[in-house]
Amino acid sequence: MSQAIYYVNQNSINQNDIEQENKAFVDGIPEQAINIPIGDVLDKEMLLTSLAKAANFPSYFAHNWDSAWDCLTDSDITDFTLYLNKVEKINTEDFNIFKSIIEDAYKDFGKPKLWIVVASDDSLSRP
Repeated sequence: MSQAIYYVNQNSINQNDIEQENKAFVDGIPEQAINIPIGDVLDKEMLLTSLAKAANFPSYFAHNWDSAWDCLTDSDITDFTLYLNKVEKINTEDFNIFKSIIEDAYKDFGKPKLWIVVASDDSLSRP
């Protein structure tokens, strides 16, 4: 797999007969993937706080996007999961910036990968 972000349909995970295409993605989520816990609202503050805690960012983390990129690329973490199946409100601009940071870090350093689990295929617009 040669991309940074993967989308997984939560409904497929819960079905007895997982469709073959989705099964590859479900099976592809590494066991060591670290979950970024998100509450009801996904925005910049929640993403940065949750990412910093999940990845155990160092004390010099400045709680901004640039610092998040620096800490991600300095980290040994290779895989994250982000479950959006229960998120009620997503700040699309903040979420797109977050995904861009993941993609840029992956392009430059080959890590991390992000596995986004959604409630259904149409829950989020994909790139």
